[in-house]
Amino acid sequence: MQIKQGKLDKSLTFYLPMLAMLMWTLFPVYWTLITAFKPEGDIIKSPLQYLPKNITFENFINAWNDVGFDMYFKNSFYVGAGTVVLTLTLSILAGYALARYDFKGKRAAMLILLMTQFIPRSMLIIPLFVMFSNIGLISHPLSLILVYSAVQVPFSAILMSGFIAGIPSELEEAAAVDGANRFQAIRQVILPLLIPGIVATGINVFIYAWNEFLLALMLTNVQSKFTLPVGLSFMLGEFNINYGALAAGSIIALVPSIFLFIIAQKHLVNGMGGAVKG
Repeated sequence: MQIKQGKLDKSLTFYLPMLAMLMWTLFPVYWTLITAFKPEGDIIKSPLQYLPKNITFENFINAWNDVGFDMYFKNSFYVGAGTVVLTLTLSILAGYALARYDFKGKRAAMLILLMTQFIPRSMLIIPLFVMFSNIGLISHPLSLILVYSAVQVPFSAILMSGFIAGIPSELEEAAAVDGANRFQAIRQVILPLLIPGIVATGINVFIYAWNEFLLALMLTNVQSKFTLPVGLSFMLGEFNINYGALAAGSIIALVPSIFLFIIAQKHLVNGMGGAVKG
């Protein structure tokens, strides 16, 4: 009797709230998904259809070929990949210094790195726009790569320091005995053991660059250079909205993030665990 009561209490206090929260979170995604597969007439039909009766791929074809999502997708990929490479390179070196060296002001340096994450992005728009205008990088992917890297490096460096701190320094000392210098030890000893942390940090950085909207909107004024979030926003016309193409574009933008989590789930969990332990 007590076992049944315990199961009932757990269902009422844990499973039901979790189920309600899951449905609340996933319903907008579900509605976007079914809208993407509905013909235009079914989208605006009353009463609402919670299951598509006439499935079509026309919205995806329209979004990809006619709206320009192939171009936006490519731009977002270049910006995301460039941001990941630059951010990981700088954050690994900075994280190594924070993990392996004791220097005056180390705690203050880490505190300052964390404090940069509290700066509102809107405060940076005007100075960034003026700076990139002066050097001719407005509507250039490099401007977004530099800005996104500057935003992500501080936190990523602290994450990397946690990962590196979890790797025994004796391994580097053994490499030094074998004649390896500092950079050789990092490349041959640290990096192979750092793969879970690199994957975890890289996914976090890529998804930020993939989804970021405000800075991309302000630093890009040529349609051929739009990223996916900016391209989506320009599908909202003043007098007309193609809901089917907009939903299809949203699903297209969502797929890479889900795919990354699926293929790198093991590394992601191990990496986050290493950061906590470090």
